[in-house]
Amino acid sequence: MVDKHAMIREIKEYANIHNVPIMQEDGINFLTTFILKHHIHRVLEIGTAIGYSAIMMALVDPNVTVTTVERDEKRYLEALKNIKKFQLEDRITLIYDDAFHVELGDEEFDLIFIDAAKAQNIRFFEKFEGNLIRGGFIVTDNLKFHGLVEKKEEEIQSRDVRGLVRKIKNYISYLKDNKRYDTKFYDVGDGISVSNKR
Repeated sequence: MVDKHAMIREIKEYANIHNVPIMQEDGINFLTTFILKHHIHRVLEIGTAIGYSAIMMALVDPNVTVTTVERDEKRYLEALKNIKKFQLEDRITLIYDDAFHVELGDEEFDLIFIDAAKAQNIRFFEKFEGNLIRGGFIVTDNLKFHGLVEKKEEEIQSRDVRGLVRKIKNYISYLKDNKRYDTKFYDVGDGISVSNKR
């Protein structure tokens, strides 16, 4: 019998030691509860990291399948190892590539989870929304970006971080103005949006 709780703890410890960003506790609880409540079965995740959120989503329900994309080789290999440990290879499909090179054809998903390079959120949204079913959801994490999005621009020291914060703010405006979706923003984890395709 595999001790899932112990293995989840190990993944979190690895993430902590190696500075791998994984979803915060209340963020992942929000996401897994959402999947259960809305009977989500097919998930596309942009940004696997070490597989934590893909595993947590798959554990919600034996009918959930996850296709997840990671471009960093070290993280991809770690994710592969973690998915094997949980014996979820038949339900989690891991793609090692840059998301912009991935073509999913007419494959359809109930939910698309964007948790990758924050500066590219709009591009990810537009590239993959064609693979979302009508009435499906696009969920995005890290919209508060450790509280920096609420700060005044001049309070942020680093120019790179200022640029990133500006792109996140642009994405938030993009979601608010996007008439094809109803978007709600939730103050959980590091800030989550849920966009429901009309």
